[in-house]
Amino acid sequence: MNFGKVAVLMGGKSAERDVSLKSGGMVLAALRKKGIDAHPFDPRERDVQDLARERFARVFIALHGRFGEDGTVQGVLEWLGIPYTGSGVLASALAMDKVRTKRLWAAEGLPTAAYEVLGKDSNLKAVAKRLGVPLFVKPASEGSSVGMSKVKRAGDLEEAFALAVNYDPVVIAEKFIEGPELTVAIVGERVLPIIKIETPREFYDYEAKYIANDTRYLIPSGLPAAKEKQIQALSLKAFQALGCRGWGRVDLMLDKRGRPFLLEINTSPGMTDHSLVPMAAKAVGIAYEDLCVRILEMAHVG
Repeated sequence: MNFGKVAVLMGGKSAERDVSLKSGGMVLAALRKKGIDAHPFDPRERDVQDLARERFARVFIALHGRFGEDGTVQGVLEWLGIPYTGSGVLASALAMDKVRTKRLWAAEGLPTAAYEVLGKDSNLKAVAKRLGVPLFVKPASEGSSVGMSKVKRAGDLEEAFALAVNYDPVVIAEKFIEGPELTVAIVGERVLPIIKIETPREFYDYEAKYIANDTRYLIPSGLPAAKEKQIQALSLKAFQALGCRGWGRVDLMLDKRGRPFLLEINTSPGMTDHSLVPMAAKAVGIAYEDLCVRILEMAHVG
C-alpha cells in the first residue's frame, strides 16, 4: 500500500511529552524500515497548518495526553482533511475524560469502580468514609499516572487532591480495587491477549511504566481461558461504547473475587520499548514494524 508522505506526530505540549517523543521516535524508525516516507512532526515546535502546506497524505498520532489524545488534534486533522490514526474527535475526548468515561460505561451497564468528583469545596473526610481507604486520587484528564496518588489514610486525601488539581481542575477519587491489574490491547477488530501487570511499588505509576526494570508483564496472563475470553469481550464492549476505532488499550482491575472493573481507555497508547500494545502484538507473532503499518493502514477522516 502506498501511504504517500506520512507525518508522525510526537512530542506536543502535554505532561507526557517525553514519553511521546520516545514513542514517536520508535514509530518513525519502524515506518521508515518498512519503506514508508515518514517524517517527524512536533506540533509544539511547528504550525499544524504545515501538514497541509507540505502535502502530508496521512498522520500517525504518537502524541499522548492533552492536545494529542483528547480530540483537539483530531479536530484539526478533520478540518485539514488529512487521515489520521486512532479514534475520532468525540471518542478521543470522552476516553481522555475519566469522569465522562465512567458515566458512559455505567449507563451501558459496564462495571467500573465507585468514584466521586472532587472540588475545592468537597468534604474530603466524608468522601474517604463513603469510598473507604485506601483509594486513588487522579486528575480526570491525564494519562501515564501523572498526578495520581494512592491514599492510605483519610488525612492524606487533601495532599493528594492538591497534587492532582495541579494537572486538571477536575479530580476524581476512586475506590481501591484490591487485585491484579490487567490491560487489553485492541487493534482493528482484533482483541490481543491480556497482559497481567505486577509491580513491587504501591501501584503501576509513571516510574513503573517507563523507567523501572522491576515491573513484570505476564503474557499469557495465567487466567483461565474462559475468564480471559470474558475480559476480552468486556474490553471490546467498553471500547465500542465510547465509539473508539482503529486501535487502543483498555485497562482493568480484578477484585479478590475475580470480578473485572474497568479503569480507563487509552486511545493513543505508548509505543516505547516498555509499552504494552507492542508486547501483546509480539505475543501473537506481530512484529513492531508490522503493528505500526497495520495502525497506519486504518487511518481515516471522520
